[in-house]
Amino acid sequence: MREISMTPFRLMSPLLAAALLLALAACSKSPSTESTATEAESAEAPAESEAGIAPVKLDAAAMKAAGIVVQALQPASMSEQLRAPGEVLDNAYGTALITPSVEALVVRRHAKLGDEVRTGTPLVTLSSVEVANAQAELRIAEQEWRRVSALGREAVSGRRINEAQVALDRARATAQAYGLPGTAAGRSNGQFTLTAPHAGRITEDAVVIGEKIEPGKTLFRLVDESVVWVDAKLPSGIVPRITPGTEATVVFNGERLTGTVQHPAHRTSDATRNAVVRIEVPNKGDQLHSGDYVDVFFEASDAANGKSPAATVVSVPTDAVVQLEGDTVVFRRNAAGALEPTPVRTGEAIGDRTVIREGLKPGDAVVVEGAFAVKAQMLKSQLGEE
Repeated sequence: MREISMTPFRLMSPLLAAALLLALAACSKSPSTESTATEAESAEAPAESEAGIAPVKLDAAAMKAAGIVVQALQPASMSEQLRAPGEVLDNAYGTALITPSVEALVVRRHAKLGDEVRTGTPLVTLSSVEVANAQAELRIAEQEWRRVSALGREAVSGRRINEAQVALDRARATAQAYGLPGTAAGRSNGQFTLTAPHAGRITEDAVVIGEKIEPGKTLFRLVDESVVWVDAKLPSGIVPRITPGTEATVVFNGERLTGTVQHPAHRTSDATRNAVVRIEVPNKGDQLHSGDYVDVFFEASDAANGKSPAATVVSVPTDAVVQLEGDTVVFRRNAAGALEPTPVRTGEAIGDRTVIREGLKPGDAVVVEGAFAVKAQMLKSQLGEE
């Protein structure tokens, strides 16, 4: 460095000399000093998380005020109880459609919608020309059979007796096919009455007096509601853990009814990727009716193919999973104590919890309550707000 002679300074006033010395000191500051300060400031800035957003650090008071709760993940068993939505259906094995097997005219009704009936209760009386012919043939066949039977084989040939027997059997079969009794009773006026094949409630009524109806038209739907079916919808991957014959609990309007798992469906819905598990439920107090929506709780098996699924998966409350910057994330506490968004791959949603397939492991401390408050704080920080 070139030497600077101090002689001129002696000729300057004291104030001017001091000003010149300060200017020389400012010009000689090392560039490395500014670089070190910049690096220190960068070190204090938080690093971005995997989701591309800087984590936030909140003290205990702020977390409590925002309702944020952090818990360590444990591989809790998902097999204790599974919850699924269900729909009540009529028990098809206890349902009968009351239909005529011949063209007929409605003469009068004996029952109406909502009635509870017993086996053999008259439901509707119809009139038909074909039935009148069947009644006449049955009457003639019965009379002929009585005549040849009274004469006996000594007066009537065996062939004639056989023909009379066959004619009677045929007439009875025709009458019974039309809903008539197996014997000729009353006049052959073509009227006949359809009766209840079993006890139950009339849930559909399409009877109109004077209407001409075709064979096979449903006039009444008779349902035995003492036992109903409930179809519960579950993710297809969960269904194999439901064992037929085990108990299931059906909850409707706060009431709990116990049913039995019958069988799972062997088809998965293309739209929802759910499968159906059918439960048979004794309908105590006539509480359940077709079309009702219920909640179903299953006791699922812990073992599937000899392995315990509960030991290999972790789960979080469904509300802990949020969408952030296009990613599905859960907020995890990092080593520095800050909350950072961690991308995850989710599995089945069972009840109010969601299985985490990738992204988290047992022991991770994650936000289980208040995830949306954390998300809002991160978005504010990203925008430069306090």
